[in-house]
Amino acid sequence: MPRVLQIINRLNLGGPTFIAGYLAAYLGEGYETMLVAGMKDDSEESSEYIVRNMGIEPVFIDNMHREINFKADRAAYKQLDRIIKEFKPDIVQTHAAKAGTLGRLAAINNNVPVILHTFHGHVFEGYFSPLKTKIFLEIERYLAKRSSGIIAISNEQKKDLAWKFKIDTAERTFVMSLGIDLDRFTVDQTDKRNLFRKLYNIDEECIAVGIIGRLVPIKNHQLFIDTWAKVIKSTDKIVHAFIIGDGEIRKQVEKMCTAAGLLFNTPENKAEGATLTFTSWIKEVDIPVAGLDIIALTSINEGTPVSLIEAQAAGKAIVSTEVGGIRDIVIEFKTALLSKLSDPEQLLTNLLEVIENENLRKGLGENGPTFVQSKFGYMRMVNDHKNLYERLLNS
Repeated sequence: MPRVLQIINRLNLGGPTFIAGYLAAYLGEGYETMLVAGMKDDSEESSEYIVRNMGIEPVFIDNMHREINFKADRAAYKQLDRIIKEFKPDIVQTHAAKAGTLGRLAAINNNVPVILHTFHGHVFEGYFSPLKTKIFLEIERYLAKRSSGIIAISNEQKKDLAWKFKIDTAERTFVMSLGIDLDRFTVDQTDKRNLFRKLYNIDEECIAVGIIGRLVPIKNHQLFIDTWAKVIKSTDKIVHAFIIGDGEIRKQVEKMCTAAGLLFNTPENKAEGATLTFTSWIKEVDIPVAGLDIIALTSINEGTPVSLIEAQAAGKAIVSTEVGGIRDIVIEFKTALLSKLSDPEQLLTNLLEVIENENLRKGLGENGPTFVQSKFGYMRMVNDHKNLYERLLNS
């Protein structure tokens, strides 16, 4: 019976938790699995409950944190090395940068037969200085050579990893599209919508636009706020925006709103005439998704943003920047309107068009559920991984 060890940076809300969790929980009786995780930042919401609900009891590496700290990283490496020696996995799969570095080094040191790393996005654009980026690229190239292969979660990401940044060859870069449980975004939609709108005191005729995710620089909330400030000056429709999530730059994002002349609500304070609300974290994200009419995304870089898959499952229109793997998870003009990151005016035009045109808004939403249910079911993803595991073990 093959033993599979999944190692993830940390259990914070986002797509990586679901992928690692599903692979730890649902490979089936022919596999023995373990999930190991580092520690989330204080500014992040825990997703530990997600894997526990799958029946997984994670093992925590208390020295593994997102920030680089050589003393802590060395201690985390020793913990991982000990776990691998004791568990004796046939397969080690790592998720995200810190786990990918320390986990693969420990797996290499222990001669694990199959070593894989999943990129849930990458840090080669928009994160660090050119020097740091060059160092990280060289580290990734070295680790890729010592591994069995790398996993991209979209075809666009594979192009980046294999051809643009040359992390590994195209032949050793495997595409495993994201898979998630979408059922909760299709049931009790009306009740969830009414609950959300009652909670935030918005009428049914209000067109609600939301951006969902961590409040971190790469998500580019500045673009969303600048665009929203122009939207409310350009439409006669009743509209309200929601920033759903929280994070390390929450106060900075609030200052962005003030600088743009936007009145906003927070969980702590309400403002008369606000056109935007910060909700902070909402664990049952299917409730706000049901309550919204349009889901927006303005990121500088993305792997496979779960929020857009969930939006389509719930039948919501999407307006997004065209970055990373987004083209692989939406159908342009059928489920989403896209714009180049360098063209904020097109983003504004797209958002206004979807707000003003009810038929367009409903049409984009209606095309989503069938598309994502067939492409992003979690058991499809699990079975794709099983096939890859068996192929690599046999070779």
